[in-house]
Amino acid sequence: MSSTQAFWKGRKVLVTGAGGFIGSHLCEALIASGADVTAMVHYDIRTEYSNLEFLPPAELKRLKVISGDVCDPFFTRQSVQGMDTVFHLAALIAIPYSYVAPQSYVRVNVEGTLNIAEACRSEKVRRLVHTSTSETYGTAIYTPIDEKHPLQGQSPYSASKIGADKIIESYFYSFNLPAVTLRPFNAFGPRQSARAVIPTLISQLLSNVPTLRIGNLTPVRDFNYVKDTVAAFMAVAEHDSCLGKTLNAGSGRGVTIGETAELIMKLLSKKKTLESDTARFRPDGSEVFELICDSTELQRLTPWKPSYTLEQGLTETIAFIEKNLSRFRVDTYAV
Repeated sequence: MSSTQAFWKGRKVLVTGAGGFIGSHLCEALIASGADVTAMVHYDIRTEYSNLEFLPPAELKRLKVISGDVCDPFFTRQSVQGMDTVFHLAALIAIPYSYVAPQSYVRVNVEGTLNIAEACRSEKVRRLVHTSTSETYGTAIYTPIDEKHPLQGQSPYSASKIGADKIIESYFYSFNLPAVTLRPFNAFGPRQSARAVIPTLISQLLSNVPTLRIGNLTPVRDFNYVKDTVAAFMAVAEHDSCLGKTLNAGSGRGVTIGETAELIMKLLSKKKTLESDTARFRPDGSEVFELICDSTELQRLTPWKPSYTLEQGLTETIAFIEKNLSRFRVDTYAV
């Protein structure tokens, strides 16, 4: 038994946003490590579990799935009762939609996080791991970006996540809430929706569309395979040295969107013309042009380090999308 399995075996864990891309992979890893996992998904009249339905049936049976909304403080308090560890991933994350419905982002991301923090405080959980985003840094003032880099709310989404991060920080200092904030740089992998650039590129390349329609080709991103991101979540939950801190998780490798498209075409042995679609551009002043991670502090405090190269992660992502291409509407821009 590994040290991680020994740590998690039998622990009662709640994952909010469990039906999401990262959340579903985190649930899967926690189950594999022996944790007793409750997966919170957003209430849906269709009673769908979203990405959790990709888990093998035997693993899905080991999950306790609950449906609700982090915006309801009564529901969140009840959900947290008896938990050792809470991973808070529930959020509105699509940047383009935040330009359309900014109040929704404040309600879910800020108020929802407040509800989780207060519930964890009241129920005296051992550890709350809150999810931030590299978008809170905005366009880099310097690279690689460490945790001392200024925060810049260049979209309503990033502003709402800055607010959520500060709620957690305030609860640590004001109420001794045993919390840590993980700030992942651009995660990608199987199950990610076409709202993200890598699934958009792959699904278009695998389809019969003549050109690759994409937004701005010049921004630089630090793409991280989802299994590395999940390992970072579990690492910060395991180590008391992380308490009260905000920690970056990333590879330290920056690639432009255009370079990423070329790499995917090479891996697929397919070539299509890149078409820069202005409808997919962010508003002037809102584009984040460079995100490259410095994860030195996370690696100092925990044994975590990236295990997957970009190429390895893309290969696994391509294999997933090839099997599930019908889930992607390649002729539609997903806001």
